[in-house]
Amino acid sequence: MKPVNIGIIGLGTVGCGVVNVLQRNAEEISRRAGRRILVTHGVVRDLGRLRACQTDAFSMTTDPNEVTDHPDVDIVVELIGGLEISREVVCRSLANGKHVVTANKALIAEHGNEIFALARDQGLTVAFEAAVAGGISIIKVLREGLAGNRINRVAGIINGTSNYILTDMLENDVDFPESLKEAQRLGYAESDPTFDVEGTDAAHKLAILASIAYGIPLKFDHVYIEGITNITSEDIAYATELGYRVKHLGLAIRRKDGIELRTHPCLLRNEELLASVNGVMNAIQIEGDAVGPTLHYGAGAGSEPTASAVVADIVDVVRALTTDPNNRVPHLAFQPQSLSDLPILNIEQIETPFYLRLDAFDQPGVLADITRILGFQSISIEAILQKGTSSQGCTVPIVIITHDTVEKAMNEAIQEIEALDCVRGAVHRIRLEMLRSHSAD
Repeated sequence: MKPVNIGIIGLGTVGCGVVNVLQRNAEEISRRAGRRILVTHGVVRDLGRLRACQTDAFSMTTDPNEVTDHPDVDIVVELIGGLEISREVVCRSLANGKHVVTANKALIAEHGNEIFALARDQGLTVAFEAAVAGGISIIKVLREGLAGNRINRVAGIINGTSNYILTDMLENDVDFPESLKEAQRLGYAESDPTFDVEGTDAAHKLAILASIAYGIPLKFDHVYIEGITNITSEDIAYATELGYRVKHLGLAIRRKDGIELRTHPCLLRNEELLASVNGVMNAIQIEGDAVGPTLHYGAGAGSEPTASAVVADIVDVVRALTTDPNNRVPHLAFQPQSLSDLPILNIEQIETPFYLRLDAFDQPGVLADITRILGFQSISIEAILQKGTSSQGCTVPIVIITHDTVEKAMNEAIQEIEALDCVRGAVHRIRLEMLRSHSAD
């Protein structure tokens, strides 16, 4: 049978990993796919740069159109990242009748609805397993392995950079800027780490997971996004003292009146499975009504873990080349005409417990004023901790853990607390997440 020809646009870390895996495991992959898979074209920015893979077996170019338009290329693998150029590459490939494999989570999260519609019109496949936690194959788990379940919750550590920084801050008692520098030195963080540490990368991934879990269109612009830049070593130390770990989570939760889509730092009890996931590793906990809670753990990035997911997508596409497009697994798990435009809940509607830390003068009536404000907003307190005493004119930290509280009420309470004469500076707030068994309200 005729081999399937692959054109790879972008031969960086992941692209070279894909070439290496395809070459090293060629026989095994052919046995799984039923046909030989050959890399015939590669696109790079600099033809003179040395690559971490053998490129002498295929033609190299700097022009993506030489691949997207080539009549002998069957599958285009887009690995350049970004939005506009990658969008043009993917759409042009589809228009030219080529299947697409991509690891670009931003492209899928922000333009996936348009791209999938174009692919359906052309009877083609866009595969994107590597876009989320590449080494875990979580998209296949949601689309296929849990297809018999009504998904109630997806909760995950889906950005390795943030998880490394929070782990380093805990284990080495350092603040965010120092830990970020170390992450950059080790290659875990980019020179511009904004997408990772401000939560955008996790939000892209969460939008994709939520769409597949709940059968809704991709809604990246509805995700609440908060990063880890305001987390301090003090917060991590107090959380530890109270029996918690600070983790940056992506959360997609089914409620009676809609879906929660939020990514932000959380306090997790030590006994929670996700609380023990450290370093650059990813882990995603999915709860279905039939299977219950399941945990999926592994490397979310890196050359060969991501390449593993890309190659798996290539194999899936090859297997489906001769099938009726209407009988393929839908891009977003649900049949396109059956997608449901469920409302996404505003963050002010969300109800969680909270951790609060504030600095106040050590004088009579301070706690009474704070508890009065919280009580007026119907916020009940689970624990309160005042650390030491101060000399006159100095402040002491007060740490409060609340019971479940509506975000809007907490926002109003914090505004009033910060206005008190006895309080100095901003109130630090971190939401708590209890990953106990959940069902829609």
